[in-house]
Amino acid sequence: MQKEVKKSWALFMGIGVMMIAHGLQMQLMGIRSVLEGFSVLTTGIFMSGYYVGYFIGSKTTPNFVSKVGHIRVFAAFASLASLSALLAVVYVNPIMWTVSRFVTGVSLVSCYVVTESWLNDRATNKNRGQLLSAYMMVIFFGLAIGMLLLNVSEPKNYEPFILVSVLLSIALVPILLTKRPAPKFKKIETISIVELYKISPLGTFSSFFTGVIHAAFFSLISVYATLAKLSLLETSVLLFIATIAGVLGQGPIGYLSDKYDRRTVIVISTFGSSALAFLSILTANDPLQNIYYMNELAFRKIVFFVAVGLYASLCLPLFSLNLAHTNDFVPKTKFVAAGGGLQLIFGFGAISGPILCSIFMGWFGLNGFFVFLILIHSLIGAFGLYRMRVRETVENPDSTFTPVPATITPAGLELDPDAPATLDQNSNADETQKTFG
Repeated sequence: MQKEVKKSWALFMGIGVMMIAHGLQMQLMGIRSVLEGFSVLTTGIFMSGYYVGYFIGSKTTPNFVSKVGHIRVFAAFASLASLSALLAVVYVNPIMWTVSRFVTGVSLVSCYVVTESWLNDRATNKNRGQLLSAYMMVIFFGLAIGMLLLNVSEPKNYEPFILVSVLLSIALVPILLTKRPAPKFKKIETISIVELYKISPLGTFSSFFTGVIHAAFFSLISVYATLAKLSLLETSVLLFIATIAGVLGQGPIGYLSDKYDRRTVIVISTFGSSALAFLSILTANDPLQNIYYMNELAFRKIVFFVAVGLYASLCLPLFSLNLAHTNDFVPKTKFVAAGGGLQLIFGFGAISGPILCSIFMGWFGLNGFFVFLILIHSLIGAFGLYRMRVRETVENPDSTFTPVPATITPAGLELDPDAPATLDQNSNADETQKTFG
């Protein structure tokens, strides 16, 4: 694995620095929105702008890459992402922040497409799983580090936004200095939503609501923490714990899903997430009044941090679980197409997640954040129980659990070891002596 990662150092460094900037900017804007007195609904709306941009960018970027190439697309959209951070600090109002988040969404998904298709070109059928694992680790650890950078300066200041812009500009350097020619871009077809639902109703249903959950959680957790009077350090540590716990949970959940009925694991994971979200409410000083003022490090606060971490460890692997469950019902040749379809469905859910969650916070107060998560997890669990009654489990030896980030594009899904062995090992073998300079 070390050998493959070393050869792809430019890609990993570029996307890693970009994730640090993204992790910082996403939570920075949530905290700043509270300090500026924006309503929670307003925050939910402009946070959804990111996912709208992400959805549009995922459709338009392949055409740009085909016309002008990988390096130019990465450079152009990384620059736009840097500009969006400056836009947010110069014009502090909900409309411009919605535009900023939209531009960030378009820009980051474009860079994901470039990175994943380039990694796909570097991979052979033997090492693609290792590259996918390394890529996932870079994504999540980059996000986690970015969240810790909240402590660099007060969110009310302009310096954190400048730091985001600088980091995004730095992410350009490794890619622009690479000596290796960019690969040819290959468009990948996806299975339609209707066909996917016929193939796997639970996988489709759960993917949509997983998108709702993930977007709501990561868009508004910093808003929740700030309204709950957590210090900036406590907020950053909470976000760091949630992100890393989500990575650590992939292994054991994946193991169990390959050993037992995947639907059972989905149901247990999502109901377990509901229970942990409820525990988070109970650790409030006065949950009935939705008051959560935590001014001292007490046992109750420690329980809260642990509960949120455990919640993330069950919640974040849901996308990979949905993917593996759907692949149980499709031939190996359609794994990538099915994954692309599920990612599209996930995106639809993600657009609505922050807005719906913010409405619940308006109705139920601060703990409406967790009430919303409990409700959506319960919907997934109830539908899973229903599907277990009407359909027998299916054994597909070609389908196993592979941990992937929910942001992955169809190009990245081709790195899944379970996907068809379509990579040209000979052409890749010829390139083993070439490295990114």
